[in-house]
Amino acid sequence: MYGICNLSIVPCRREPSDKSEMVTQLLFGDTFQVTETQGNWCHIKISYDDYDCWIDKKQFLPIQQHTFDIINSTDLICSNEFVQLINHKNTNHQLPIVIGSSLPNYDAGECTIENQTYIFDGDIIKDYLPNEKNGIIESAYQFLNSPYLWGGKSPFGIDCSGFTQLVYKLNGIRLKRDAYQQAEQGEILSFVEEAEPGDLAFFDNEEGRIVHVGIVLENNKIIHASGKVRIDGFDHHGIFNNDKKDYSHQLRLLKRIV
Repeated sequence: MYGICNLSIVPCRREPSDKSEMVTQLLFGDTFQVTETQGNWCHIKISYDDYDCWIDKKQFLPIQQHTFDIINSTDLICSNEFVQLINHKNTNHQLPIVIGSSLPNYDAGECTIENQTYIFDGDIIKDYLPNEKNGIIESAYQFLNSPYLWGGKSPFGIDCSGFTQLVYKLNGIRLKRDAYQQAEQGEILSFVEEAEPGDLAFFDNEEGRIVHVGIVLENNKIIHASGKVRIDGFDHHGIFNNDKKDYSHQLRLLKRIV
């Protein structure tokens, strides 16, 4: 079975229960394959990043495999509006969608999912410049002060790796979902001095496990989600929290994705 998110934001759980930890979210237009069903829950593999999780079967639209294949074989087009209404043409119902939401089969202000048509007249991103790091920084600044939310992927709640993944998505660059997975992508940099704005910095805990990621800025700064999306100092030791006047994260490695 295949499906698509036809709601604004859908929580994805570690286990098939509403009480289970939210590990990520689906945004409108995200597609996935259902690999298992258990009661009212479906275990899915998300197309964009191959992430495994559970969602409530009432919170998605089943689609045919050929629809799934077509959507995932065409260039990604997504909303560049923080929040914008999308109108279901068949019913005239409206739905708010957030920045980074995918617009399947988009053409001239309309996107289609099998026999359903949606009208979207907001700003979109489709002409990516994947080697242009200025776009990454511009996108990152849009999320300043967005509250931290474990598993979140929207300006109304976002975690560190959801932040980096979404910012890169807005610039046509595909990252995995979790920080330790993103750390396996790209080219390793040996020194902080080599890092350019738009590169990724990863941080570990006392056990040596990568638990945090942020986007390098100019002038020894970094933007990351910790309590909120914020800008702090950054050097070879790690992140220097400007409010606490102390280091909050220990640097593990630097990666250049583009």
